Amino acid sequence: MNLTPSSTAEIRFSDCDPFGHLNNARFLDYFLHAREQHLKQAYGMALQTFYDMGVSWFIGSHEIVYLKPAFYGETVHIQSTLLQAREDHLLAEMVMMNEKFSQIKAIVWTRFVPVNSKTGQKIVHPPAVMDFVVSLENREAHAASLQVRIGNLLEEMAKKK
Repeated sequence: MNLTPSSTAEIRFSDCDPFGHLNNARFLDYFLHAREQHLKQAYGMALQTFYDMGVSWFIGSHEIVYLKPAFYGETVHIQSTLLQAREDHLLAEMVMMNEKFSQIKAIVWTRFVPVNSKTGQKIVHPPAVMDFVVSLENREAHAASLQVRIGNLLEEMAKKK
């Protein structure tokens, strides 16, 4: 099973500032859209399936680091992985890179908190959901901090050159 699926996106004009840079807040939209695509394409799971099971998530936090700008019209690659699967949260990582996979544009760690999709109340993941998300956990990618993870990724990229 591919624990780090990826997809491409083209940076849209309406998401950029007057200088043609992707607006910092819009990076999150690209990341979340990519993760949703990855769940569907790599694992055959649509978010609607979870919603129908009574489970949804709200974003508890984002920790994001911007390393290089993304520009209008540029094609970027976004890869995602699940770093932690716990009863009370999921920690996902999403990385945006240039077309050649030689430069990291930004990286985010997002903590998703499960909620009952009918009541909106915080819950723990039901056993069926836990079984699924634990199977996606990428323990090799987890690091002590986002800064350590960035260092690891940059080191891996340097070795591939």
